[in-house]
Amino acid sequence: MKVGIIGGGIMGISLGYFLTKEGVEIDIYESSSELGGLAGPLVLEDGAQVDRFYHTILSSDRNLRALCEELGIVDQMRFKETRTGFYYKNEIHSMNNIIEFLRFPPLGWIDRFRLGLTILAAMFITDWRRLESISVKEWLIRWGGKNTYQNIWRPMLMAKFDGGFDDVPATWIWSRLVRMKSTRGGAEQKEEAGHLIGGYITLLNAMVEKLEAAGGKIHLQTPVQEIVIEDGQTKGLLVNGELKTYDAVVATVQVPIFQRLIPGAPQSYHEFLQSQEYLGVVCPLLVLDEPLTGYWTLNLTDDSIPFTGVIETTAYIDPQYVGGHHLVYLPKYTAPGSELQKQSNEEIKAIWLEHLQRMFPDFDPESIRYFIVGRERYVEPLHGLNDTELVPDLQTPVEKLFLSTTAQIYPALTNGESVSVQAQKTAELVINSHKK
Repeated sequence: MKVGIIGGGIMGISLGYFLTKEGVEIDIYESSSELGGLAGPLVLEDGAQVDRFYHTILSSDRNLRALCEELGIVDQMRFKETRTGFYYKNEIHSMNNIIEFLRFPPLGWIDRFRLGLTILAAMFITDWRRLESISVKEWLIRWGGKNTYQNIWRPMLMAKFDGGFDDVPATWIWSRLVRMKSTRGGAEQKEEAGHLIGGYITLLNAMVEKLEAAGGKIHLQTPVQEIVIEDGQTKGLLVNGELKTYDAVVATVQVPIFQRLIPGAPQSYHEFLQSQEYLGVVCPLLVLDEPLTGYWTLNLTDDSIPFTGVIETTAYIDPQYVGGHHLVYLPKYTAPGSELQKQSNEEIKAIWLEHLQRMFPDFDPESIRYFIVGRERYVEPLHGLNDTELVPDLQTPVEKLFLSTTAQIYPALTNGESVSVQAQKTAELVINSHKK
């Protein structure tokens, strides 16, 4: 069996690895000059290699850990106890144990009890489909009350969804509460986060080594011009004006990009795919010579701050593994058509630093070694109320054509753990379809 894979991100490489394990011959086509996509590396001017965007591995990520063990790189995993905080009315409040929770200023005793009840309620929900028809706002108010919603959840949701979240189902917050609870273990419920030394590229390189040893081929700087479809069948891939034929084709790119590659697909399928929207991101990376907060995640409850949160990955990554630097990501998730995506890097830098200085009056801009603005238009798939039927199937209506993308990872979060599960499931489907 011979399979063509479009996209050399973590999904495409994982899929290629799982297919070659089963004896499948593969070609992976990547339009850029490097692998990884959103999980790819960024090489700083001084040669240090860091993740382009922030990524975290949790101790509960069993499939990802099993994959690292299989590849012989589990010894490259590191975990560390971390802290989470909230920025509220110009002050940082730690939220890492019951004492700090009980002292949290925005909430009274009843509010704190109801916030705890909200988290507990999420832990006991096993059938997430019960939440599909309930908005995230309605569910949070039902369990936590209006005061907790106004002071904690609403500002965070406003920041995450760039202002609009009326159609967002409660599955969104449920999946996040469940995952974040899984970072805490032991009697003291201490929070831990982890990483691979070198970042996700360590995982990608390990899979590439195995799949190439099995005969798989990766073609960098080789964009696919078209998935050629005739009479409801996939004929192959048009690459550099030449038709490459395969027993099956799998696209691992985002839905809008996939849609541009399939002009020969049924119009009804195009119309179906058009309903899928994404949040984009503008994500400056501050490379500092000293820590900023010491918190892994600083949640913001101030609408006036343009970024969504303060993510200091060197709170759990030893700086020795990232060139001795301290890394702080300041993401702003953007709705489709956001003006922020059109602003220059210098404009973003000026706005971000102005608010960062307001938040941290003692912050010294001289501590910034590099300020790098990362951008992507299609980062997190948006799913509305009762939208399960709008999630694309792995098997497309076109024979021998498959789609494996983050838009299908629902309601789970899109991270290394869920991508590895998705890629393995796709590999099994492709192989089984060929046997029929």
